Amino acid sequence: MAGQGFATPAQTSDTGSVSLPLPPAVVQPPEDAGQQDQDGNAAQQAGALPPARTPRPAPARVAQPLPEEQPVPADSTQGRAFSVRTLGQGVPFAQHLTQQQNQTLGSGRRRKLGTRPDSEQAELTARPHPQPAAAPVPAPVPPAGPQSGPRLPADRADSRSEGRSYAIGAPDEGAEGPEPLDGPGGAVEVANQPQPQPVDDELPPEPLDNPRRLLVWPAPDVSTQQALSDRGYRPVVVHSREEVDAQIAAFPAALFVDPLTGPITRTALQSLRQAAVAAEVPVLVTAGLGQATREAAYGADPAVLLKALAPRDSEQHPSRVLLIEEHEEIALALTSTLERRGMQVARAGADADAVTLASQMRPNLVVMDLMQVRRRRAGIIDWLRANGQLNRTPLVVYTSAGLDPAELPRLSSGETVLFLAERSTSSEVQARIVDLLAKIGTN
Repeated sequence: MAGQGFATPAQTSDTGSVSLPLPPAVVQPPEDAGQQDQDGNAAQQAGALPPARTPRPAPARVAQPLPEEQPVPADSTQGRAFSVRTLGQGVPFAQHLTQQQNQTLGSGRRRKLGTRPDSEQAELTARPHPQPAAAPVPAPVPPAGPQSGPRLPADRADSRSEGRSYAIGAPDEGAEGPEPLDGPGGAVEVANQPQPQPVDDELPPEPLDNPRRLLVWPAPDVSTQQALSDRGYRPVVVHSREEVDAQIAAFPAALFVDPLTGPITRTALQSLRQAAVAAEVPVLVTAGLGQATREAAYGADPAVLLKALAPRDSEQHPSRVLLIEEHEEIALALTSTLERRGMQVARAGADADAVTLASQMRPNLVVMDLMQVRRRRAGIIDWLRANGQLNRTPLVVYTSAGLDPAELPRLSSGETVLFLAERSTSSEVQARIVDLLAKIGTN
């Protein structure tokens, strides 16, 4: 049996202990050793060198299928998402979404986090939120906690959106848990800014006051009242600056001063002019020119009333007056009396020439003969409107029907002077005044 290598006799030492021999070590050749030897022998027999050994790629791993997921009980909350609105109530997010689809819009309010007492039993069903009649749906709420980014300003909201828009700001630093949307750091209502619409000068102002109001002082006579009503105006009598201010909201066409039924004073005329110019309402004053001796016309200097109508750019700059008159004698007489009152006068012989002169001097007051006004063609009125000066430059139109052409040379010699009187009431003058008002009121 010893020749077979199974066992050897045990050797006993003097001490009586028995030592057993270890089994021989079995050396296992590598799996590919036989194959390599065969390849080497074949190469040696062929007289060629053995090929170099190349490492073989590791076998690919086969993905093992995961075990089937065990069914989760209905009351379990493990691995489920929760809504911020129901946080702390133990309601899964999917169940909350299902309930929201079956309900109307909620109030959009969130509850603060809190610790429930141990004695209170956890509720497993969602508590319905109060349902108001109508409430806006707020934007998604950012996660609670301190954030380093700045808050969104209210002016970042899109002004083109309709309805009510909200900008959600970050919560205050150190805030504990989410806060209600209407609390500090919550939704901020942003008012939509109206977009300015293009203005068409050919369209009437809004709201349309039909018939359109025309501020008059003093009360017009019967024929003028009828002529204004036929043209589509409703005269409104004003006596003070406060009454003018009270009518501004109705967009009056102009302030018409026609002293036919009563006298006018310089103080009242200046006060009404200031109120109208401040409200950007055109001012039209009518008068008549008369000729008399200096003794007869004492105290009736036309420059006194005209100076009350002419505004000044500053205390250091005199008023600039544009005079439109075709008669040389009348133009020289009016220029002389206006310059004595400290005003600068530029004279034009016709309405067409006045446009070129006005572009050079920019008048503060326009004084012209009513018969020189262009009724159908462009003139000084159209230039003032195109350059934004019509609402701040008063106009004074006068009639000279009472002047005798044979007496006009006496104005140059100084024997007679001009004074302001009542205008002519002829049908032609009445029609021209109404046409001029319609031209001024088209603004």
